[in-house]
Order: sequence, then C-alpha cells, then structure tokens
Amino acid sequence: MKSFLKRILFSTVAFIALSAHVYAVKQSFYYQIKVYHFKTDQQEKVIDEYLKTAFLPALHTKGIKDIGVFKPIAKDTSDRLIYVFIPLKKLTDLDRINTAVGKDKAFAEKGSPYLNASYNEPPYTRIESIILKAFASMPEYSLPKLTTPKNERVYELRSYEAATENLSRNKIEMFNDYEVAIFSKLNFNAVFYGQVISGGKMPNLMYLTTFNNKVDRDSHWAAFGPEYKKISGLPQYQHNVSKNVTLFLYPADYSDF
Repeated sequence: MKSFLKRILFSTVAFIALSAHVYAVKQSFYYQIKVYHFKTDQQEKVIDEYLKTAFLPALHTKGIKDIGVFKPIAKDTSDRLIYVFIPLKKLTDLDRINTAVGKDKAFAEKGSPYLNASYNEPPYTRIESIILKAFASMPEYSLPKLTTPKNERVYELRSYEAATENLSRNKIEMFNDYEVAIFSKLNFNAVFYGQVISGGKMPNLMYLTTFNNKVDRDSHWAAFGPEYKKISGLPQYQHNVSKNVTLFLYPADYSDF
C-alpha cells in the first residue's frame, strides 16, 4: 500500500513539475514587416504623415505599443523603401488589429490623405508584407538599449535564404543552439530573430541587430568573428545559407524605437 501511495505521489509531483515547465515556456511572438516601395519625395511625405499621425497611434490604441519604422541609410533612387516592424502576440492578431483599425474614426480622419489618395497620385508603388515567427531561443522581441540620437544609429537587418526548407531549419537550429547566445554575450542589441513563414523569399530567416553608430557596429562584428569561427566549421551546419542580404537602416524620428 505504501509503495502504491509513493507511486501516486511521485506521479502527481512529476505532473505538477511538467505543467509548471509548460507554462514557464514563453509563447513565440509573430512579426509583420511591411515594406513600402515608393519613388518620390511627395510619396515619402504622405507615407510618413500617415504612419506618424494615423497608423502608429491606431495600433497603439489596439495594444501594439512598440512599432519600428526604418529607412535605408544608402538611398536607392529607383526603388525607395520604408520598413515597418509590427510585433504580434498571436498570428490571429494580424487580422483582428487590421479589422479594428479599419473601424477607427480617428485613424480614418488622420489618414485621409493616404487612405483616400487618387488612382493617379498613389502614395506608394507597392506594399510588401513579410510574416515571421520568433525563434525559440528568443521568443519575444527586445527593445534596443542605445545612447545615441536616432539619426546616428545603425540598425542591421539581415536575411538568410537557404536552398531547401531542411537547410533553413538547420540554420535556425544553429541560431537557437549557438548564435543567439553569441549575439547576447557580445551585446548586439538584437530586436528579433524570426523564421519567414510568409513572404516573397522563402525559405528564409531574418533578424535585426542595432548599434549606436557605424564604428560601434564594426567593432561588434569584429568581436563576433572569433566566436563564430568556433561553430561555423561544425559538419552539421554546412551549406545552410545560399544567400545573405544585409540592409543598413536608421529609425524614423517617430519610430517607437
């Protein structure tokens, strides 16, 4: 009888411990990156005003408090870009928030020049949307701890494409097992790491690291090299990136971070 009770007690304790572990694991965030493509200064002005006075305030009222708006440091006159980073606790929040914002009277009023633009004077050429799921090693985004003015900062958005889905998952495992820890150890001020689950370039992962300025950025990457060399040659992580795209951005003055 005592043996039976011990087994029952052990099973109960094990169940409680397992339940506590399950609830302790953070649910991964989802991220949307909206990319506005445009050509003229006037279009940029309309997009900026819309984001600043209508879109960001509307998202704030719906519980999305940390929205990043970034522009490339190097200007491309043929295809100019604005990146908007939107964190979501659940994937279904994307539809919920878009629906709620569409019913917001203040949003409709403030955003009127953008929302009601004519067909022959559009505020952009196209809008691109990328949906990502946060890595297990960093399931929630983090705001950068920087000391310089926004116009001096360098935000580095990297995209790692892979030849196959399996190789992309392998690269994500490499991040989860080693690389995120290295970035954290060296204080890269990463905002997020995410797997692209919907977008024009897949299979793919993206992440955003942030620095006070260009010198700060270069010194961090110089320190990263020796640490990365310890794992880059491991046989299980070979050929898992087929294309690396690096973009240098700075935050708009109205960006939340």
